[in-house]
Amino acid sequence: MTPSTLCCLALLLTLTFSTIEAQEHKQLVLMSFNMWGAGANQDLPVDQTVAVLRAANADIIGLQESRAEGDDCKGPHCPGAGHDRSAAIAEALGYYHYLQAQPSEAVWFNAILSRYPIVGPLPDDLGVIVKIGDLTLNIYNIHATDYPYQPYQLLGIEYDGAPFLDTAGQAIEAARKARKGALDLLLEARSQAPVAEIEVVFGDFNEPSHLDWSERAAAAGLHPMAVAYPFVKALEEKGFIDALRAVYPDEVAKPAFTWTPLTDPSDPSDHHDRIDYVLVRGQNLKIIGAKIVGEKAPEADLVVVPWPSDHRAVMATISIRQ
Repeated sequence: MTPSTLCCLALLLTLTFSTIEAQEHKQLVLMSFNMWGAGANQDLPVDQTVAVLRAANADIIGLQESRAEGDDCKGPHCPGAGHDRSAAIAEALGYYHYLQAQPSEAVWFNAILSRYPIVGPLPDDLGVIVKIGDLTLNIYNIHATDYPYQPYQLLGIEYDGAPFLDTAGQAIEAARKARKGALDLLLEARSQAPVAEIEVVFGDFNEPSHLDWSERAAAAGLHPMAVAYPFVKALEEKGFIDALRAVYPDEVAKPAFTWTPLTDPSDPSDHHDRIDYVLVRGQNLKIIGAKIVGEKAPEADLVVVPWPSDHRAVMATISIRQ
């Protein structure tokens, strides 16, 4: 065998092993989006929401507020109105669709879209099982209550008569009380779910993260004080990773506010925050990217105009070794 033949053989082997290695990794784009009725709250066409999802081109999407808010939506009482728009969105995109129809403290008109087959529901209708070849993913999708809303309580912003708060401890206790039912349902459903290689939690938690309301963020004037909010923290303790903060650990340089594109940051009647999440868990998983999707830069990494929601969306790209 000549030196040139050996060289060619070595190159072939290198390319072959590189191809095998590439085939062993699967990239997935995940997205959580509170659609605000998919335009129904403002009499907007559903096409605008479809355009957002087309631009994002995510593989699996957790949607919240797939119906409009009722006329008597106030405080803890907020019935839906009109019809669900998620099925029409799924049909327009050509995605598998699952409507989380069982009402609970953890769901407020939620739906899941997937480029890959949805093979069944998770306990308490909190999500679905998705299959990608031999890979199993448990996909949870949560929408916890927004009442009372602790940032408003701490800042003295009136919201349907909720009492004002003075300390971080009071805020933590109020958040725990408000969303304990949703968190308990999620943790119980997870304990009863079949084993999966990858777990994902999408959601509008209506609660900031302890990773954002830090001493550093308070010193920078982003928030009034440091508060160790409990919802995301409880999921971290179960091994979940906040995908956006894994990519952007500096909460001052990248606040990544998802609430709200409708008001100016200086508006004294509101407070901008990150309350929408993609959290992931899995041994063979690597988070390789994250984005905020919204109406304009620099608040959004992916800009879509017109923007149809009162929330920005959050995306994460993960690599899974199979």
